[in-house]
Amino acid sequence: MRLISALFAAFSAAMLGLAAGAVWMLPTMALRRPLPVLALVAGGLLALAVRSWVRPAGRAAAALAAGATVLAAIYVDMLTAAARIAGAMGIGLLDALRGAGPTMLLVLAQLAVRPVDVAFGLGGALLAAWLAGRRPRRVP
Repeated sequence: MRLISALFAAFSAAMLGLAAGAVWMLPTMALRRPLPVLALVAGGLLALAVRSWVRPAGRAAAALAAGATVLAAIYVDMLTAAARIAGAMGIGLLDALRGAGPTMLLVLAQLAVRPVDVAFGLGGALLAAWLAGRRPRRVP
């Protein structure tokens, strides 16, 4: 039963990370520039979400929140690469996602990553780990 709980928690954290990356994509595309500072916001929100269901809060919650934050940062970079392909080729985003595939999008995302993106991504992951690892306060 513990294994099933752990797998479900990991799956849920991954899905939350992907959702956070997709939401992060909206202001990135609206402003037409990378917004690495949103890694801190995503990390904080993902930490609160993970901490609310992983019991007891601690190392497992910290690892899941940090992993979800890193996944969100990678996913937004892959979505941005797909959007650039779609714009350059005059096709829809879904067609670009399907045509390029995850491997090509990951390589294109790696080529576009700047040191500031890595710094904010790691900062967001550390913030997520710290917030998720703390035990919630008891309300009297």
